[in-house]
Amino acid sequence: MGLFWDLIQQSEIEEQKGKAESLEGRVKQLEDELNKTKALLLKTLKVLEERSGEDINDDGQIG
Repeated sequence: MGLFWDLIQQSEIEEQKGKAESLEGRVKQLEDELNKTKALLLKTLKVLEERSGEDINDDGQIG
């Protein structure tokens, strides 16, 4: 019975490890996507400020 129980536990550990690794991968993917979105937003804001001549984000600068 002990050997069977150990096999079940090992299987569950491996399953949880796989879930954690896939979760870490998904988090990394989402972080990368967030960074790209932020960069695009900053570029868009810069162009919008330059074209409108207004300081939209209140940083004291245009562009």
